[in-house]
Amino acid sequence: MRSLLTLFALTLAFPVAAQTVQTRSDALAQDAGEYARLYGVPQAEALRRLRAQHDSVAGTDAIARRYRDRLAGISVQHRPDYRYVVYLTGDAPVAETRIRAGGMQVPVTFRTGAKASRDRVVWAITYHQAAIRAAMASPPSMGLDPRTGELVVIVGNAIAAAEGGAAALDAELEKLTGVPVQIRVLERTERNLGLHGGGRLNGIDPSDGKRYLCTTGFAVTDGVRSGITTAAHCLDDMTYYDPDRRPTPLTFVGQWGWGYHDVQIHAGAAPERPLIYSDTARTIERPVEAQLGKPSTRAGDFVCHRGESSGYSCAEVELLDFAPAADLCGGACLPTWVTVAGPGCKGGDSGGPVFSGTTALGVVKGASYRRDGSCAFYFYMSLDYLPAPWALLVEPMPAPIGRNTSR
Repeated sequence: MRSLLTLFALTLAFPVAAQTVQTRSDALAQDAGEYARLYGVPQAEALRRLRAQHDSVAGTDAIARRYRDRLAGISVQHRPDYRYVVYLTGDAPVAETRIRAGGMQVPVTFRTGAKASRDRVVWAITYHQAAIRAAMASPPSMGLDPRTGELVVIVGNAIAAAEGGAAALDAELEKLTGVPVQIRVLERTERNLGLHGGGRLNGIDPSDGKRYLCTTGFAVTDGVRSGITTAAHCLDDMTYYDPDRRPTPLTFVGQWGWGYHDVQIHAGAAPERPLIYSDTARTIERPVEAQLGKPSTRAGDFVCHRGESSGYSCAEVELLDFAPAADLCGGACLPTWVTVAGPGCKGGDSGGPVFSGTTALGVVKGASYRRDGSCAFYFYMSLDYLPAPWALLVEPMPAPIGRNTSR
């Protein structure tokens, strides 16, 4: 039998034979199937690209360090071909290079002429967020688009009209912030993704007597205890239900839900293995072998998540350094969140794991919904922000997929 920490995504209290545990190759192949479907490429090509995505991080990190003062953003291009695009301030050209990753020679194209560096845009969001929110009848969400180097401000039609249209609002905010601004008009509602569960946590809210569900995420440790993550806005007193509906009460450790946090930890015995479910039916598990930090995450990275409501789905990272519109963080949220394109999210996915292959990225916090109820995008908290001394539990990393070199 597996232990408490094989929650959510992780298994608990049922025979090992009931599950399939993936290898790293199996995990990438599953994600590649989604990539092939979305981009219309053969499965083998999709797998090569995902291997390159994982294996190129050190190479693009090195580029980011080298051009730190000029860097507006790094993004992944999927069409018409697969490559990385580096956007820089200034006019001094940089010759195209290549990164050898995952058995591919991936082109790296440098674009120049960005009006502001990434650091400057993030500073502008942080410094001017309160003024931007106060200037509008309804607070907008905002974030950095590494593809364009712009501060993206997302508003509804009514707000844009009240400010004289998107172009006028764009000009006003550029004057205020001193950085390039892109207004996106989207009739949306941002909220935490509800109390449902991928690992099916169940509890009764004493304030209203109603039963709620929530989603569990990754196995963590503080060096002494082991625990499992979920969203901070979940109930404190929760019971875990395995796929066969067998209950196991949890021990609440604490919650962190202010500013840049939305995480709660429940304690349990050390897991046999840190595993996450990677299918809608919760019959396939994959090991967690590594963690990708937010500074290494690129717009266009192909990532997956699993929620009890929406199941397993994959999509592209869109905005970095994102600040949701609503007061979802005990007030305004800091610009530390990462958005991922819809439509694969529904109420009930909060707390669920975001991953790529066997690499963990973060835990789902909330989403932006269109008026028709469809998911425009969801946003997650990077595991960089796990509260100290808690850290992700990982399996020993097997032999590398390939080497990261650029020339």
